[in-house]
Amino acid sequence: MVRMRKEWPDEGDLVVGTVHKVLNYGAFGSLEEYDGKEAFIHISEVSSGWVKNIRDYVRENQKIVARVLRVNPKKGHVDVSLKRIREDQRTRKIQQWKIEQKAEKLLEFSAKSLEKTLDDAYKEVGYGIMEEFGDLYGAFETAAEEGAISLIDRGMDEDWANSIEAVAKKNISPPEVNITGYVDLKSYAPNGVDVIKKALSSIDSDEISVQCVGAPRYRLMVKSSDYITAETLLKEAAENAIKVVIEEGGEGTFQRELE
Repeated sequence: MVRMRKEWPDEGDLVVGTVHKVLNYGAFGSLEEYDGKEAFIHISEVSSGWVKNIRDYVRENQKIVARVLRVNPKKGHVDVSLKRIREDQRTRKIQQWKIEQKAEKLLEFSAKSLEKTLDDAYKEVGYGIMEEFGDLYGAFETAAEEGAISLIDRGMDEDWANSIEAVAKKNISPPEVNITGYVDLKSYAPNGVDVIKKALSSIDSDEISVQCVGAPRYRLMVKSSDYITAETLLKEAAENAIKVVIEEGGEGTFQRELE
């Protein structure tokens, strides 16, 4: 159960639910993000086509993504639709929900390291994180990349910030970008092989690997945390290699591989 900072969803929101009762006229399900709240799907909102048997579309224990039509706190449930949602929206919502499930587990780990409960975590920092970052996972991503100081600067208690950083760095892998380019290096000097070796050795970076495609072409592969840094590293590496060859009377060209 991923807890939302608001008690009820808004009309038009996408929600995740688990069907627990299917009747001839509709189905009921529990809302995964709203503790204790129930969704109702009328048979007319199951599919855009004619529905002869509702069980052909929904069944008990099925996970669903639906769009909120009406919110009725007095009746204690939310009217939702399965047909008013595109497949890409359904996929994206499920992915988002799974990420937030992971984030809640990470928050629980952080709480345990401070000898606190998940309820304590939500009350002390969880709902504040949602206000600041939009969701729980954003705080853990930030802590993994920028450290606890980035959370403290946003007003988070130092103990919580340090705990979240420790959990984040242990459980979240930094993003990785991979790009490729090619340099053609030609040397007309008697020691041309040495010139090419010198040019390639000028590419001094742990983020870049070099492969010989077949003289005079060499492949440069860059791994980095973001595209801007990766593109900069690739361009500088190619320019350095070409510069060495040109200074020795040769020539060189660079070509970026299209994604």
